[in-house]
Amino acid sequence: MANAAKFYGTGRRKKSIARVYLVPGTGNITINKRSIDEYFGLETLKVIVRQPLAATETADKFDVLVNVHGGGYTGQAGAIRHGISRALLQADADYRPVLKKAGYLTRDPRMKERKKYGLKAARRAPQFSKR
Repeated sequence: MANAAKFYGTGRRKKSIARVYLVPGTGNITINKRSIDEYFGLETLKVIVRQPLAATETADKFDVLVNVHGGGYTGQAGAIRHGISRALLQADADYRPVLKKAGYLTRDPRMKERKKYGLKAARRAPQFSKR
């Protein structure tokens, strides 16, 4: 596959990293060599993944090939959405205002807070007793 029409985007959310390739096609979404219906059980996660394609009205113009690892299913869906949005920008820079307004180009900065010493978790303190 040495054709020039292969667009790449990296998406990240929490601990998930998605490598997304857009290839001209019919709208198939393949995640880790499985179909989107096979990979994601929840319908909401499938909707999240398809949001950038729906916003730019390119759902039937590209096949989406994704390699994703790390995190949970929700984080992975967010990472894939971010990656698809970035790849769409490479395909056509005119999509930028639409994707930016919807917030799909913004990397979600929320991460897990580290555990602190003297506490049981990030903020959970040991149980307190007066006596």
